[in-house]
This record gives sequence, structure tokens and C-alpha cells, in this order.
Amino acid sequence: MKLPAPLRVLNEGLAFLLELAALAVLAWWGWESAENVALRLLLAVAAPAVAAVIWGLFAAPKARIRVPLAGVLAVKALVFGAAAVALQALDRPVWAVVFAVVALVNTALATADRRAAVRRGA
Repeated sequence: MKLPAPLRVLNEGLAFLLELAALAVLAWWGWESAENVALRLLLAVAAPAVAAVIWGLFAAPKARIRVPLAGVLAVKALVFGAAAVALQALDRPVWAVVFAVVALVNTALATADRRAAVRRGA
């Protein structure tokens, strides 16, 4: 399924916002997960940093390590899934479900669009 250009741009913009939201949620979770200030700070920095490094290595458009589509989708599922689990842990179950559903639909649309482009030789 090839998306019309305006919808593709909108979906890619949403993907970027979802990536930023996942990092923010992981930082929030890290801060709320400990009582010791030093540990809070460590988790608030480390959780999104680890996600960003993994994303940059394997899932980013200019990833350092090129992996098959299944690998990219696995990384996206890991990062977005971690953010949804973090929202659940932060006692925000509705936000967790909404985030997971929006990320899933966004990723499915982007994947279908890219596959259509490859089939057409674009």
C-alpha cells in the first residue's frame, strides 16, 4: 500500500514524535523508579540513552549497522514496547495502550509504504 505523499510526510513526522516520546517516557520512568537521587539521575539518563544508541545503531534511517527489515522492526518493537511498559509502570495504563496502538499503526503504515516503494522500484 503506497501512501499519498502528504500522508507519508504526516506519518513520518508522527514516527519522529513517537521516537522522542519514547525517550521522554523512558527518562520519566527512570526518574520515578528510584528514591535515591543519584540512582534516579542515572536511570533517567541511562534508560533513554540505551534506547537511543540501539535505535541509532539498527533502526535509524542512517543506521550504522544495516539489518534486514525484521531486525529494524524488532528494535522498534523493543523501544516502543519498553516505553509502553514504562507508562504502565508509571500507573498510566490508558496512555500505555494509546502509545502502543499509535506506534503499531504508525510502524505498520510506514512498513507497508516502504514495501510498496521497493516493489515499484522507487
